[in-house]
Amino acid sequence: MKAPYSQSLALLTDLYQLTMAYGYWREGLADREAVFHQLFRETPFGGGFAIAAGLATALDWLRGLRFGKDDLDYLAGVSGRDGKPLFDAGFLEYLGQFRFECSVEAVPEGTVVFAQEPLVRVRGPLLQAQLAETALLNIVNFQTLIATKAARVRLAAGDDPVLEFGLRRAHGIDGGLSASRAAYLGGCTATSNALAGKIHGIPVRGTHAHSWVMAFESETEAFEAFAKAMSQNCVLLVDTYDTRAGLRTAIAVAKRLRDQGVTLDGVRLDSGDLVALSIEARRELDQAGLPDTKVIASNDLDEYRIVELKRRGARVDTWGIGTRIAAAHGQPALGGVYKLGLLKDERGNWQPKAKRSDDPAKASTPGMLQVRRFVKDARMSRDLIYDELRPPSSSQSSSPLASTDTRSAGHAGRSVDLLIPVLEGGQPVGPEDSLRAARDRCREQLASLPEALRELEPEESYPVVFEDSLRQERQRLASLDRP
Repeated sequence: MKAPYSQSLALLTDLYQLTMAYGYWREGLADREAVFHQLFRETPFGGGFAIAAGLATALDWLRGLRFGKDDLDYLAGVSGRDGKPLFDAGFLEYLGQFRFECSVEAVPEGTVVFAQEPLVRVRGPLLQAQLAETALLNIVNFQTLIATKAARVRLAAGDDPVLEFGLRRAHGIDGGLSASRAAYLGGCTATSNALAGKIHGIPVRGTHAHSWVMAFESETEAFEAFAKAMSQNCVLLVDTYDTRAGLRTAIAVAKRLRDQGVTLDGVRLDSGDLVALSIEARRELDQAGLPDTKVIASNDLDEYRIVELKRRGARVDTWGIGTRIAAAHGQPALGGVYKLGLLKDERGNWQPKAKRSDDPAKASTPGMLQVRRFVKDARMSRDLIYDELRPPSSSQSSSPLASTDTRSAGHAGRSVDLLIPVLEGGQPVGPEDSLRAARDRCREQLASLPEALRELEPEESYPVVFEDSLRQERQRLASLDRP
């Protein structure tokens, strides 16, 4: 299946990226080598972790980055305050020959990540690396946010399957498609989104709406018709009129049609007291000889409600989550940023670059950043952010925990560097991860996360530290007089 962003969407960017690109071109800085990092400042949802997601989608965009004739015609018509063209013809001709040739290192999708750690590192010509900013933030921020929400829901649900059906409440067409992808990566079992199923190979699930029941003269007639039409995918929504009556009707229909090869796969509860109703449904299904029929619950659920319902004894087998995953209920956006860390001067020497701020949280970090994760007794123990141009000193890296054998991330006393090459000169490095591989990685990573950090609102945070010389460089740049 063709990737959804393999066609050019070059103008999926902010105007200021183009005005900066124009300025770099005019000043002769376009080809000056630079290093940018993408990261987020605070862990979302007040939780203990985030799940990196969106990289494959972002790479599709970068590889397809071309300015077509219609893009250039549009830019030629953009004017400044004086009514004259904002960009001159020479710059537009330059854009017409543009090809993305930067190298990109990134954290693999499905990896557990934390605040201040670079998720993506872009190295290459300043103008090109700058033009990657808006799309990278748009794609990676959103999918990381949704994958994190889905992972939190999945942890709350334990071994119970979680179905994502948030398309109708998602933020537009792409919001729905990206949310379904990221939710599956984060641990959801299936989606209702047929387009996501087609494009990304995600299992699709679905039942019927209340309108199906209301379209028939009786609930019995509606259930019988649906069971015959969907004999291999029969889940009945039982709360259109009265949940308890609907449950009894569903059971009666299932018993009548059983001899015809129709199996009632599940009943869905979408309103009312889900604890009492699920307990009653389970009891009546079992008494009717339908122990394999699942009880599915929905109705504005999220990780907090699932924990509460389980605590109160709900007998739910499968959880259906819509709005609160697809719309990232509780946090509308991830605070991701894209900052310049290095720029070569006219002599070809790297110069550290850092944003300074009166708000320490907004200060950026210079260098060519990498993250080294230490694992002890099959559990993540700490992360070290360091500058690859100044690797960790022997005192920091020679301990038994500091082997950089990337094959050993699951064993005690080893470490792994998280950012790996994905594009070299704009071209892919090795085979790309499948979505299912990223999903498997997410599950494995969550299993290695310290148990306390899997809580919805952990009392402690994961240790992420800056390597000594990098920390000193940050402090040095922060103390310099402002220009």
